[in-house]
Amino acid sequence: MMRYVWMTWRYLVRMLPGVLAALALYGCLYPWRRQRLKAAGLVSPRLREAMLALFWMFCGGMVMLTLTPWGFDLSAVLRWGWAEPFFWMGDVNLVPFQTFASEGVLLYTLLGNIVMFLPFGFFPAMLRADAGIGPYGQKYTWKRALVTGLCVTGFIECWQLLVGRAFDIDDLMLNTLGTLCGFWLWRLLRRAAPAFAERFWVKANSVT
Repeated sequence: MMRYVWMTWRYLVRMLPGVLAALALYGCLYPWRRQRLKAAGLVSPRLREAMLALFWMFCGGMVMLTLTPWGFDLSAVLRWGWAEPFFWMGDVNLVPFQTFASEGVLLYTLLGNIVMFLPFGFFPAMLRADAGIGPYGQKYTWKRALVTGLCVTGFIECWQLLVGRAFDIDDLMLNTLGTLCGFWLWRLLRRAAPAFAERFWVKANSVT
């Protein structure tokens, strides 16, 4: 059990530089976004803004974890410097379910590929809820979630091939499944607590 806790902690530490950078970028863009919403007669509730900031932070962390060689081990870089070239070709696995059949594959890894992509389905569905108010009220369907999952994880897998990691069809399937699970998790929350779900929607500005 402690092994899995330690592995998770290492992943979180590797995400930290991207998390902080994304939070700073969110803060810089917030005044501009607020003025744009105000000009459209809309207002974004504080709870929604908090979730949006959290999603930005998650995306920034995922950039460091998935788009850099070997997940950007900051401690190793600080100790020994960047010893490898950034771009070099990795391996390709186009055989479905090969990862599942590999010896020594941990359930932790398989579930991690799903859980790690839950936010890519959950947050877009939450933040683009069908409130029916202007361009921010566009309905986010499971088809959109599927396309989101395929596009995001497809880009990640292709990019990883260029930085010495691997393109794995199993990762593509598991990550897309995770995105869809995140979408249905939001739908479940909305059905169970509709009043709470509405707190994440942009609303018409009632201040005159």
